[in-house]
Formats: sequence, C-alpha cells, structure tokens
Amino acid sequence: MYRAVPRPLLRTSLALLAAGSLAAPLALASAASAAAAPYDVTAVQLTVDAGDRDCTVDADLYRPAGVDAAHPAPAILTTNGFGGDKADGSTAATAQAFAARGYVALSYSGLGFGKSGCPISLDDPSLDGRAASRLIDFLAGTRTADDGTRVDYVTKEGKGGTAAADPRVGMIGGSYGGAIQMATAAVDHRVDALVPLITWNDLAYALDPNNAEQPAGSVNNDVPGVYKKEWTNGFFLIGEAQGLLHPGLDPSRLGGAGCLHFVAKACETKRWLDSGRYPADSTKPILDYARSVSPVSYLKDVKAPTLLVQGQADSLFNLNEAAATYRTLKAQGTETKMIWQSWGHSGGMTDPASGELNLSEGNLETSYVGQRILAWFDRYLRHEKGTDTGPAFAYYRDWMPVGQTYGTSATFPASGDSWKLYLSGDGKLVDDRAEVARGSREYRNGLLPTSHSESQLAGLLGLPDPAPYDIKGTYLDWTSEPVEGRPVDVVGAPKATLKVVSPRTERVQHSGDAADKLVLFAKLYDIAPDGSKTLVHRLVAPARVPDVTRPFTVELPALVHRYQPGHRLRFVLAASDTAYYGNKGVKPVTVVSAPEDTGTLELPLAGR
Repeated sequence: MYRAVPRPLLRTSLALLAAGSLAAPLALASAASAAAAPYDVTAVQLTVDAGDRDCTVDADLYRPAGVDAAHPAPAILTTNGFGGDKADGSTAATAQAFAARGYVALSYSGLGFGKSGCPISLDDPSLDGRAASRLIDFLAGTRTADDGTRVDYVTKEGKGGTAAADPRVGMIGGSYGGAIQMATAAVDHRVDALVPLITWNDLAYALDPNNAEQPAGSVNNDVPGVYKKEWTNGFFLIGEAQGLLHPGLDPSRLGGAGCLHFVAKACETKRWLDSGRYPADSTKPILDYARSVSPVSYLKDVKAPTLLVQGQADSLFNLNEAAATYRTLKAQGTETKMIWQSWGHSGGMTDPASGELNLSEGNLETSYVGQRILAWFDRYLRHEKGTDTGPAFAYYRDWMPVGQTYGTSATFPASGDSWKLYLSGDGKLVDDRAEVARGSREYRNGLLPTSHSESQLAGLLGLPDPAPYDIKGTYLDWTSEPVEGRPVDVVGAPKATLKVVSPRTERVQHSGDAADKLVLFAKLYDIAPDGSKTLVHRLVAPARVPDVTRPFTVELPALVHRYQPGHRLRFVLAASDTAYYGNKGVKPVTVVSAPEDTGTLELPLAGR
C-alpha cells in the first residue's frame, strides 16, 4: 500500500504509520497519464494569517502544459493526511494525477507538518481552514507567494468585479486531508466541489466513541465514551515526532500545555483521555473542544457539492461518521452523494483488477470510485452540466464478480428492509419472540483486557495481529440458525436494544465520574458451516451505558456483508477489548431473557 523512501529507521516507521494509515491507497500517479499531459511544478511558500500567529505554508504548484491566462483551467487543492506533507506518496500523487488530466493543482503541507509552520490544530476551521482560504486567494491571483509568484491561469467563476477573486477550485484528500476540505468550505464559499475520503464527522466520537443511546442519524453523545487508545497514541506520537522528522522547524510550530507540536487544547484533550477519568466538572469542555474542530460543528456552513468516500475496513473513522455527515448535508440542501469503498485506515485494499480505486496503478478512469470522482469534478469544476455524477449511494460488495462489485441505491439507506432477531435465554438468536427461552447468563470483566478485535496499528507497522478472540466467562454470545435459501445482505448500521443487570455498577454510576459507568463492546461474527468464525471487518461498538437500570440501544458500526446460506450470525457482548480502555473495577453483568422482555438485534438489509 505504501513504499517508503530510504530514511533513518525512526522516520521510516513513523512515516509508514502516517502515510500508510491515512491515505496510502492514494499513491503514485500514473506515469502514462503524466506523459500524455505534462506539467511544470514550482515550489512556493506563502505566509498566511492563522489565528494568533502567521504561518509559512509550503506548497507545490502544478501547471499543465498549454494552460495560461488565455487558456485557464480549474484548480484542485490538496493536502496531506496526518503525519504526511506535500511531497508524500499520497499528496503529491493526487496533485500529479489531476495535473496530468489538465487541472491546475496546488498541494501543500498542512499546518504543523512538513515545512509548514504553526502547531498542529486538528483541521480547526478558524486556523487550518483560514490558512487554506489564503491559498485560494493565491489561486485567484489576488495575492502572491512570498517570492512574488502569481497565478493568472485558473478559471474564474465570472468576469470582472468580485468574480475576479473567485477561482473555480475543488478539493480532494484523505483522512486529515479530508476534514480540511469541509473546514475550508465552511469559511470560504468559493470552494466549488469536495471529495473527502475516509475522514471524520466528530473527533469526540472517533477518539472516544460511545455507541450507546446516540441521537438518530448522529454519532454524537453527551456521555463520554471509551478511549480508543491505540489509534490516539499512534497519532499523538506522529505529531510529537515532527521535530525528529523535520529538524530545524519554524519556531511557530511550538505547541502549548506541555506538547511540542500540538495546540494547547489538543494537548489537554490527550492528557485528559489518558487519565481514564471523566469528572463532570471538566469532561464537557474537553468534549466540546474535540467537537468544535470537527465537521459536525460547522457543516451548516458547507455549501459546496460533496462526494463522500468512506472505507468499510476502518476502525478509526467508521462508516457511521460518513453517514452522519451525509444526512446533515442532505437535510440542509447541500448536494451530496456517498460511496462506501473497500479500503480504509484498517486496510481492505484489493487488487485493482477488482475495480477498486488505487492511484498507485493510475486507475482513475478504470475504477468505479475513480470514475465517480472524475465525473464529480467534470460537473462542478468544468461545468459539464450533462455529466452523470452517479447514484446517491453506492457500496462495495466483496462477494460479487469484477465489474459488478458496487451495489447502488437512489436513497440512503439502501432500503427499508430489516431482519429483527431476539436474544434468547439459551444463547440463541431467534426471529420469533415466542421462541425466546427464559433464562439468565452472566459475564464479568477481568483486570486486564480479555477480548481482542484488532491491533489497530499492527498492519500499518507490519506487525502480526492475533485473530479476534474472547476468553470464556468474560463475554456472552447469541447465535442464529443457519441462513436458508437466499443469502442475507446487511448494508448499514445494526442496532441492539439491551437491558442488563449490574448491581456493582448501580452503586457507583452516579458518582459524578462517568468512568464509573458500565463499559461493554458489541460485535457481529459470521460463523461458517465448518465452525470457523469471522469478526466482520474486525469492527466493534464500544458503549458506556448511561444507566444500567434502564434499557438502552447500541448502534454498531455500519457494514456491508453477505451471510451466505449455511452461515450463522453471532452477536457478542464482551466486557473488554485490547484496543480500548475498559471498565473501572470488576463489574459482573447479567442478561435476563423472557418472551415478553428480551433484547433485540435489528440488521438493515439491502433487500431480502
């Protein structure tokens, strides 16, 4: 997925972690395309105002052959994933790919990365968004680079007046380079089209998820979640290591609150998460900061047509995040469509012969996602009004043959069909409430994690990752009968409605520290006829139960998965997971089932 250039060992490891996790599938551009449409590249620096300080932004300007003031072209603005820079295999490749196709391209190192100044500010619209807006001024020709370079060859939206300052600009990028697009479009309505890949809706959810009792269509939650320690620590290490990766940094890069390269509030958030405490008097301000720099807080100001691309194999920013963004944009009238592709931060890249986007193979024109991206920019940047930008929703199906891998729908969700199952006291999942057996079963957590879904950074660093497991006595499971007749295609976020009994939790859950509330992990397995099991995409739903005396709902990460005939579905509640912080103290949990009062599991279907 990513090939590092030779460099010292530490830098190599961190670069692999950064570029491999955030947008490695956006790799080297097609040499054939570049040869067909050559371009010139000019390194430029621009000093921009980013809040309380000025920052020098390091960028590369790509000018296609034949493009000049008399023959202008639309522009593409792109920046790096977390830990990368303008020249990494992802960012440069994206700029090259579009310059080779006749677009002016400006790739730049985001604030706090590469040779750009200022501390890392998590794509804050008031800082990162403002800086990107100044780069749009540069593309408009209304400001020059620090060395006097001026651009007069980007297509404008109109003639004369204020239109002269309005260049036709689209943005594309993955992960950290995805959220910046929405941050920029929120503060600068000159942005004409967005293609955010594998990015977040709410960092409070991404780093500290709570899948219990979420508002409909949202990933937000006022009850603190379950600390996603592996992903968070990995990215914090990347950020703090920037001084080693780029010696002689601009002094403006120095952070605050004890961090080397992060803004003070980001540093405070990390320190609070590490503490494992959620005191009522300090939790909300920290959650509010993470949310304030996230799209969920400013999507109301995003008007640019947006093509969301999210990965099915992604435990960092799961499909629920893109779905929440899609629903918000759609509800406010912003033109938006969504694609669920195979790959994300947790891997999932397939052979390009399968039809998946992989710019390392230069397959924009021959991959489904690549064709959709090109059509999006043709429609909104080249103003080819007859261009078909595709269906509202598309999703990758790994069980289908080449050429038929994407299912499509004119709506999201794909259908109103669902499969409802009941949690029986004998450990079965049944589809008739009358078949529920009376019974109760108990599990309890240990002092150390006893269940494993994935080592979130293992694949990125080339380390082995044990198969998912659950240790007896620390989880409960319910298993369906084998699927009969036609397969069952699950497309969307399953929901479990549960009620548990946990007296030890009851005694402490109102202590004033949300860390005393019960934590559990819900997940779905596919059990093959031979008994082998697969944790679907290795995804789990961490949940911090608001009140164990009341029923609650857990929304699992959305998935696209086919249960073939003969296969069984297994629903698991586990007490812990190695990738997350868990319960504070040992909390035995009992689940009681009876026909008139039992838990349910509902799975959205593409059509059954």
